[in-house]
Amino acid sequence: MKKELLMASALVSTLGAASVAQAVTATMSGSLKIGQEFDSPDSGSDTNTTQDQANFSVSLSETTDGGTTISSSFMLENESGGVDDDNAIKLTFSDGSALELLNAGNASGTHDVSIPGAGGEQGVAGTTTANAPTGLDFATPSTTFGVEWHSAADFLADGLKISASYSGDSGVAKAETARTDSSFGIGATYVTTAGDSTVTIGAGFADSSTNTSGTQLTSDAGGMHIGVTAVTGDLTVGVGYADGDTFTDDGATVATANTQVDGSVVKAGVKYVSGDITLNIGAVAGEAKDSTTTGTAGTTDDSWDEVNASVSYAVASGVSAVLGYTSVDVSDEGASDTSGGSAWYVGATMSF
Repeated sequence: MKKELLMASALVSTLGAASVAQAVTATMSGSLKIGQEFDSPDSGSDTNTTQDQANFSVSLSETTDGGTTISSSFMLENESGGVDDDNAIKLTFSDGSALELLNAGNASGTHDVSIPGAGGEQGVAGTTTANAPTGLDFATPSTTFGVEWHSAADFLADGLKISASYSGDSGVAKAETARTDSSFGIGATYVTTAGDSTVTIGAGFADSSTNTSGTQLTSDAGGMHIGVTAVTGDLTVGVGYADGDTFTDDGATVATANTQVDGSVVKAGVKYVSGDITLNIGAVAGEAKDSTTTGTAGTTDDSWDEVNASVSYAVASGVSAVLGYTSVDVSDEGASDTSGGSAWYVGATMSF
């Protein structure tokens, strides 16, 4: 309760410093994606599906008389069927540093480097219990009751930015299904030049404690990641690695509700722009040992091996035609899993 009161006091006192205003400044952006996906799973029949996805984002911002910018945002998206409300209140100070309050996330994930990969909405639709990770931020847990601090640019050294975060217990009663009780994270991004290339290095570390009324998990969620991208003219090359622990809810009883996952993932990709044409090629290799019984570590590997590619053509300002392809091989508990396969996508994206 003490943490909750301190955070609430900080929020109220900070917002109270602003002058009374009739409305904040709002900016809008969004996109509409329309296309056809052709899915060829390793088992079952080939299918094709019309993809019609849209999102509309609104960013809100205003600056106090003291020079502090207060901002937040929200997004409406039909692919999730609702509103994206995972947005913090962000305070940006005159020295360039910033503080996010509520829904702040984990600072480790903030510095997850974006690795080039295929555009389009193609995806293999098989069902599997394999838990191999596919993203560098898979071990960055947080609760909604959190804060995250960001340094100004060129912190301690030219091109360096760092962040730190903490999230506390939401107060929800313990349950059989495990949940994150509290977490912390640190992360950094460093941008420099090497010859004709601009090099970006991002890294982070996170840890947490887990709350459950059943048997406590062997390892709490958390881990590390590091990624590097190099941009030389129209060519971007990137590679990243992450390792850590997480958990998923795979059932409704104590014996099966908490699946512990000890995993790692490597991502690599290339992006090349030539006039109106953009080519992306990516690869993902994830592996994990998981267990559906708490207290016992897994002994056999799950794996996810993916290659993907896409070609985009800028038809007009804000309009792009996209052709994408993805192929996935999945292994569950050391055995080949028929949830893999391949998929094509052809469509268009209109954005503003």
